[in-house]
Amino acid sequence: MSYFPEPVNRLIGELMKLPGIGPKSAQRLAFHLLRSDRDGVVELAKALVYAKDRTKTCARCFNLTDQELCPICRDPRRDASQLCVVQDTRDVVALEKTREFKGRYHVLQGAISPMEGIGPEQLRIKELLRRVQASPELREVIMATNPNIEGEATAMYLSRLLKPLGLRVTRIAHGLPVGGDLEYVDEVTLSRALEGRREI
Repeated sequence: MSYFPEPVNRLIGELMKLPGIGPKSAQRLAFHLLRSDRDGVVELAKALVYAKDRTKTCARCFNLTDQELCPICRDPRRDASQLCVVQDTRDVVALEKTREFKGRYHVLQGAISPMEGIGPEQLRIKELLRRVQASPELREVIMATNPNIEGEATAMYLSRLLKPLGLRVTRIAHGLPVGGDLEYVDEVTLSRALEGRREI
């Protein structure tokens, strides 16, 4: 039995389709929107439609953009000898915030996950291979996929495809978070931290 009118139920149902939004969060969001003034809700709806209509993937790296090429691909100052492979646009943003990486990116738009029915053909792997073969200045491909089973499988799969091309294929280091205590760290993370140790 539903306790809300049909329009509210429909709104809650649509909000629940968003990642990380369960029934309670959807109800809170729905009631927040219902309490908001109409102009605010209309502006939110317009922003959603505008973003959906105007956003596309970069023709070169598959990062999100509103133009043919994203700002990183358009920037001639970026180091063309390094290519960092990531799973998602949010990973590009995270790496850019460090201000450490000066090369270019390739966004796979996911990771190999047989459990979810995602194989290499669903990712931007063919485009990566074409891009690598058409880039004589490229020297290193950095695998920056997530440190989980899917990310590791994807990195290993790609390294097997790329190494025969004569490229240096590297993996970002994984280890301990700054401010973390050793006693609370899982064995896999601690093992990776030991493997990735460096001289000080």
